[in-house]
Amino acid sequence: MFYIRKSEQRGKANFGWLQSLHSFSFGRYYDASHMGISVLRVINDDFVAPAQGFDTHGHRDMEIISYVTSGALKHKDSRGNEHIVAHGEIQLMSAGSGIQHSEYNASHTEPVSFLQIWIKPNVLGQVPSYQQQQVIQKGALTLLVSPSGQDNSLMIKQDMTLSRLVLVDKEEIELNTANRLGYLHIISGSLNIDTNQFVAGDAIGFNPNQSINILATGTLEALWFDLPLE
Repeated sequence: MFYIRKSEQRGKANFGWLQSLHSFSFGRYYDASHMGISVLRVINDDFVAPAQGFDTHGHRDMEIISYVTSGALKHKDSRGNEHIVAHGEIQLMSAGSGIQHSEYNASHTEPVSFLQIWIKPNVLGQVPSYQQQQVIQKGALTLLVSPSGQDNSLMIKQDMTLSRLVLVDKEEIELNTANRLGYLHIISGSLNIDTNQFVAGDAIGFNPNQSINILATGTLEALWFDLPLE
């Protein structure tokens, strides 16, 4: 382990309709020691009130992933895409040369929560694109995003992969970084690594050539980022 980010240490924003926890510096929250890991720039844990959301705004040259953890998110953009992203689904918008979009809670009665993830692309000025799919877990570790789109994953413009890790209580798994960086963000549940316990909202970064033994303590859901050296 080379980096530990505890849930309660994250930056906080409360706009009434939006409550957000920032793993890395974002918006009004700035901390020079938490600027991202490799090409991973943003993980915001967003909670949006019923019928509220982000008005139309623009992005450029960023790969933006939304992973809905409860409720449903309504997406609309300047490329004509208009979709509902439900709990358990993942969305990838490649902003490329520039795109305008809005994100709203699709419900008028229930809140929506989702992880907003930004990845720096390895090519600039591309035609914007949109992808979305439901995530069906296949074993403990299921690929969600990759540069090649392998195993029906969403295709990203960067040399990285994102996978969902799901374990039951007392189940174990070994993750390996090889000549890469690893980053694990816990969505729900808890786990032990050696004698260290981590809970929902915590995240851990790993150096190259590490083998990480993970023991779930309760039902665990987490995101595993395989990242290039920068």
